[in-house]
Amino acid sequence: RKKMGLLLLLIICQCAINSVKTLSVSKPNIILLMADDLGIGDLGCYGNRTLRTPNIDRLAEEGVTLTQHIAASPLCTPSRAAFLTGRYPIRSGMAAFSQVGVFLFSASSGGLPSEEITFSKLLKQKGYATALIGKWHLGMNCESSNDFCHHPLSHGFDYFYGLPVTNFRDCKPDQGSVFLKRVQKALVIPIQITGVTLVSLVIVQYTGLLKVPFQVLGYFLLIITISLVVLMFFFYHFRHLNCFLMRDHQIIQQPLSYENLTERLTKEAVQFIGRNTGAPFLLVLSYLHVHTALYASENFKGKSKHGLYGDAVEEMDWSVGQVLDVLEKHNLSDKTLVYFTSDQGAHVEEISSAGEIHGGYNGIYKGGKSTNWEGGIRVPGLLRWPGVVQAGAYIDEPTSNMDIFPTVVKLADAQLPSDRIIDGHDLLPLLQGKVTRSKHEFLFHYCNAYLNAVRWHPGNSESVWKVFFFTPNFSPEDSNGCYDSHVCFCHGGFITRHDPPLLFDLSRDPEEKVPLTPEAESRFYEILRVVHQAVDNHTRSLHAVPNQLSWNNLLWKPWLQLCCSSLFQSCYCDYESGESPREVHSG
Repeated sequence: RKKMGLLLLLIICQCAINSVKTLSVSKPNIILLMADDLGIGDLGCYGNRTLRTPNIDRLAEEGVTLTQHIAASPLCTPSRAAFLTGRYPIRSGMAAFSQVGVFLFSASSGGLPSEEITFSKLLKQKGYATALIGKWHLGMNCESSNDFCHHPLSHGFDYFYGLPVTNFRDCKPDQGSVFLKRVQKALVIPIQITGVTLVSLVIVQYTGLLKVPFQVLGYFLLIITISLVVLMFFFYHFRHLNCFLMRDHQIIQQPLSYENLTERLTKEAVQFIGRNTGAPFLLVLSYLHVHTALYASENFKGKSKHGLYGDAVEEMDWSVGQVLDVLEKHNLSDKTLVYFTSDQGAHVEEISSAGEIHGGYNGIYKGGKSTNWEGGIRVPGLLRWPGVVQAGAYIDEPTSNMDIFPTVVKLADAQLPSDRIIDGHDLLPLLQGKVTRSKHEFLFHYCNAYLNAVRWHPGNSESVWKVFFFTPNFSPEDSNGCYDSHVCFCHGGFITRHDPPLLFDLSRDPEEKVPLTPEAESRFYEILRVVHQAVDNHTRSLHAVPNQLSWNNLLWKPWLQLCCSSLFQSCYCDYESGESPREVHSG
């Protein structure tokens, strides 16, 4: 009897423990930390020995390190769209057919379509408090300066504090310009043509060869003058028009001040956690670090071994530590999944006007931001959830930043959308060691809207094949990037097409140094055949959608301009001192 009673007690205890585990795995808090342009080789947990990142490394020690974690795009806007939706950006129209692959202006009309379902929308429906703090870069308005159709609050976030676009060199005085050289270069020929045309018209008018009404000449001159004045006004006021800080729908600082900026973002994150200790929450903390313009607060400036870039990395690590500390303070660590990543690889071409390296380190991997070489898309992937996810584990299977969507949706007890293809896969079975193989047999690597490469991890092999249909032309030719154009582009004279495609086995050659040949790899043509079949299947799954990054959607539209005062007052305000912000004005 005693034995039976003891056995019954053990069964009851085990059931109780299982019940608690089930409850803990259901509806945890979710914190998603995303760096901007951080190289995988910049972190101690990925091999860096000179930058100090103890807090980020702590995530690795107490959680899982993904060593083949892939960004869905090597550029900010499409990568972030894929992250939020779990879908390749080509499916949502967030991949460009033009040369420019990201939003450049706050008053562009393109953005993440309202038809797209983000994980924030689904978690909000399940009772989660949701916040995005930091960089957005997925559009703002559609038809008027206050419709906010693409705003974070229209995509499932309850609270937004951050930048609607991104951090540009042009946003920080004396840091140079991303645009000026290109604009000057682009205007040379049109201005020459206009000048020659105008002089020719005047000559034929006075020689009597052709009678041109003076009204026509006047209108022509007026149009050219107005166009140049608007262009000059826009680029002269670029910082005020595009670099500003918002809280929800309100502009609170225009232009953005970099003073203690990371401290302010961190304070907002800590306060959001503190306000939501009694109910599940989703926090996306999207750092401005380490996109240029680089900055660091006085506590970190000049303290690292890698100049201002290193200072910025170490300040971001401090911020991660503050988030982890507040979880401990409120006894939330065991109830919270924390994820850390970067939107793409380091921007290797970033060099300051003084010659200081302002781009990060991609470790052994080739290339960087804007390319689908491993340096552009292989990013940090760290996940910590004490008691649920393995501690100190390494997973070398192909995973994607699109996998976060189905992972957190499932954890929130929400349903995945059934009316669309979700390209990501739930990571939890891998993280818990229940399975050892990734569900990603194929991953498709896009350069803007062009299919650039395919990764194939056969189920019966350790090999990870990567096939390139074209590659960027590095400049200078023997360098590791496109230094002459600042980023690599995806078409025309900027690329070299390959027929047959280039083939690498990343399991043996992760640095992508030596393309395989039919002589060196007996299965060469069989591998290409399988990959081409996968491409055909993938292509058939795509449907035509409006192009959110068309020239029409990218261009600056004055009527969409957000301004906290007026254009005539240079859109200036600073309500971070505690005053209540007024409503935004249209341009």
